[in-house]
Amino acid sequence: MLTKQAIRSNVRITLNGETPTKDQIMELSKDWSEREEMLFRKLLKQGGKVTIQEQYFSISVEENTINSRGNVDSPIIPMDTTGDNVDPNYVRR
Repeated sequence: MLTKQAIRSNVRITLNGETPTKDQIMELSKDWSEREEMLFRKLLKQGGKVTIQEQYFSISVEENTINSRGNVDSPIIPMDTTGDNVDPNYVRR
């Protein structure tokens, strides 16, 4: 049986097109075989789609981008170029 701790906050789960609660997933997992539970746990780590006992699960994992130093990369923010007199096609030689 799954626990609430097994389902992390960075994982998005849909059950037959709807978003279930952790308690609903725990209730469904009571009837799963050991093999089905292991498959679901694996998909919680890597994401994917699976049908378990006629229930269609779609799991996506949101991962943070990590740079070469092991730190979380921040997104690139485009510069504000309004009011600048710079030619965007200029190439320095």
